[in-house]
Amino acid sequence: MAFLDNSGDIILDAVLTDHGRMVLAKGDGSFQITKFALGDEEIDYSLYNPNHPSGSAYYDLEVLQVPVLEAFTNNASSMKSKLVTMSNNNILYMPILKLNTNLTNTKQHSSGSHMVAVDRETEGTDAAQTSFAVGYVGSDAVQGIIFGQSKEGNNYIRIDQGLDTTEVSPKQRSAIREMIESSYIIQIDNRLGRIVTVAGDQIADDYIDDDNIAYYTVDASDGVVSGNTDDSKSATQTIAGPRGTILEFKIEASLELQTSTFLFNRLGNTVGMTKKDGGSTTVRFIDSIVRVTGMTTGYSIDVPVRFIKTITS
Repeated sequence: MAFLDNSGDIILDAVLTDHGRMVLAKGDGSFQITKFALGDEEIDYSLYNPNHPSGSAYYDLEVLQVPVLEAFTNNASSMKSKLVTMSNNNILYMPILKLNTNLTNTKQHSSGSHMVAVDRETEGTDAAQTSFAVGYVGSDAVQGIIFGQSKEGNNYIRIDQGLDTTEVSPKQRSAIREMIESSYIIQIDNRLGRIVTVAGDQIADDYIDDDNIAYYTVDASDGVVSGNTDDSKSATQTIAGPRGTILEFKIEASLELQTSTFLFNRLGNTVGMTKKDGGSTTVRFIDSIVRVTGMTTGYSIDVPVRFIKTITS
């Protein structure tokens, strides 16, 4: 990775994404550039100087001369903030995505992330191994632990979209009309898990890149996106102003995590947790993130996820 010197002539430096190179490599004529995105993450707009002594032609000179990153192919690191065009010039607030942990079944674990129990022994849904379970304490399911093998239980991840401001009433939904997210891109490390509905139904991924990141494009037809029609100041809402849509999903643990400790030994560590009978047990864990990006605005959020597996011997 390096910076380009843009103090002189305008430079165009472009590379194909992993998916673009994969399609080009087919050599069947199917490769066509139909979409592209622009970003400005390197730019420091505070350098704009309306009081420059040389006049208005120099107000944005320092902004234009900020070094920009050369194009690189690691899609996990590039274009986190995308530029968008809005036809309404009176927009004062941009919508965001925000993790909703206000509901009983969407709360994070006390560790500060959503946990995914990767097998029934960890969940506590296997009668033969209940003494090692951390998904329950007594007969009560632990908040923030998603059952990643059985896909049972009521815990899930919820993300709300909207204008998170008290300056605009949540009843003024027209203020967000052209910025409502109807579909999302979800990225997850495919070695660790896959995205499923709250009911546990499979969702087909779009593709898996060379970094083992699986991409899912989801909308209402997948059963995970719905409109948020609650315009009250309910404590269950996390968006203060007008609300757009809700994204809800679970994570199914990969077969490798369910049946093996290889990735836990290679990528993870161990930690103590409270088990079903109230005592303490040691579990293996891997920390990761799930990235969610809105298709309309390009806003993204990283959801911390911890995959856990009990040590049963």
